[in-house]
Amino acid sequence: MYFTDRGIEELEGRRGDEEVTLGWLSEKLRAFVDANPDYEEAIERLATFLARDDEDIDD
Repeated sequence: MYFTDRGIEELEGRRGDEEVTLGWLSEKLRAFVDANPDYEEAIERLATFLARDDEDIDD
């Protein structure tokens, strides 16, 4: 199990039944980068990954 799996599981457990907009998610990602600038590249990569069509994702 990767360390990130625990965070993902916590997110799903606490907020898994909620519906959110991509606008809300974008604001949360911006706020995270503002508070944690060392993670800017990782957030950029995640946002790019989420923005792609499913067909564009390489296996």
